[in-house]
Amino acid sequence: MKEQFQRFVALDVHQNYIMAGAVDAQQHIVLPPEKVDIQALERWARKRLWPTDQVVIEASTNTWTVYDVLEPLVARVVVAHPYHIKLIASSLVKTDKRDTLALARLLAAHLIPEVWVPPIHVRELRALVSHRRRLMSQRTAAKNQLRAVVQRYHLIPPKGKLFSDQNRAWWFSLTLSPSEQLRVRHHLDTIARVSMQLEETERELTRLSADAQWIKQVTLLIQLPGIAMLNAMTILSAIGDIDRFPSAKKLVGYAGLGGKVHASGKTQRGGGITKQGRTELRQTMVEAAWTAVTFSPVWNARFEKLMSRLGKMKAITAIARKLLIVVWHVLAKQEADRQADPVTVERSLLRWASQFRLATALGSSRTAFAEQAMETLGLNQLVTPHDAPASMESG
Repeated sequence: MKEQFQRFVALDVHQNYIMAGAVDAQQHIVLPPEKVDIQALERWARKRLWPTDQVVIEASTNTWTVYDVLEPLVARVVVAHPYHIKLIASSLVKTDKRDTLALARLLAAHLIPEVWVPPIHVRELRALVSHRRRLMSQRTAAKNQLRAVVQRYHLIPPKGKLFSDQNRAWWFSLTLSPSEQLRVRHHLDTIARVSMQLEETERELTRLSADAQWIKQVTLLIQLPGIAMLNAMTILSAIGDIDRFPSAKKLVGYAGLGGKVHASGKTQRGGGITKQGRTELRQTMVEAAWTAVTFSPVWNARFEKLMSRLGKMKAITAIARKLLIVVWHVLAKQEADRQADPVTVERSLLRWASQFRLATALGSSRTAFAEQAMETLGLNQLVTPHDAPASMESG
């Protein structure tokens, strides 16, 4: 029986359980919806699924755990894009059972918008990048609470960094209510603790940046204005494999930096960016764009020209989009940017080598590390020893 026809199985994944159901090619229900405890998934899958089954699951928090369990047991596992599924199969009546069968029927009809399944090393990088962003949000929230205290009581802050260890005594000397003092202390403790965790996380990202899986791609990105190691790792975590984007336009759309278009009859107009894509990639490219227009004369000239016509914010978004197009070209073609300034690139590579003493950890000097990276880019013949600042000469 298992060889006679193929089943199309849908798993509606929730935090603690999965609703599973299946149809055949004629859309007939062959596995009525049933609830499966998430802890019993593997046991259920080995008992109930066939090697000829096609399975679909929606992308969610538990997606990759479920995917790894199912993938060896069935013919194919498809990960569905939740936003696009919602557009295709929206319904006024929603239950787990209905959603499961609707998903199964879309799979049988070959209408599932698939999500790329990243390999393990990309998943791990994405998880680490996401962890760093959550830590940064926690620290920012704590700092904002303390800034609110300064504003609320019209305080004059001390010199130096407001939240540094040197200024803790100032915070504790303030005349505040006992409950306010407790909150201040907790916010300061949160900043100190999260800062330490951020340092550990960034140290690990630095180590990974020189791993065989990433080092060439990081080198290609760090040559670009506005992109340092942490930005490079964030960009690579979002992109994963550049070969899945056949054009720069596809990558721009993936980042949500493409423009909206409305075309109906004789009416056609554009709009702002779609913002439908990976948020961290879009935000990182905007951050990189601000740095690029600040320090690169080439990108600053482009920005000034755009700003006179579009305004500041639209201009920086346009720069972010143009910079992402350059990212696609250098990664897809595995070559140096044609507008790269060798001296500036070498300076960026030396900074990378210095982060958490990366070059030393690899048994090299900063200079040797940078020279190797310049050779990878094909720029090593374009820099003479006196081009690099003296402060960066030593390894």
